[in-house]
Amino acid sequence: MQDAVTRDPELMHGEPVFRGTRVPVKTLFDYLEHGDSPDDFLTGFPTVSRDLAIQVLEA
Repeated sequence: MQDAVTRDPELMHGEPVFRGTRVPVKTLFDYLEHGDSPDDFLTGFPTVSRDLAIQVLEA
């Protein structure tokens, strides 16, 4: 998961985000908790690749 997620105090106040984006990882889990599918998340956040999302979910 280290390759999929980054944390930088200068980016989104240090919240873990998908590498190469400003999309917090927590957003993916929020979608899933509300009954949305990973595809729904990816549609809403096209800057996150499917590979990155899968890496996070498999970790």
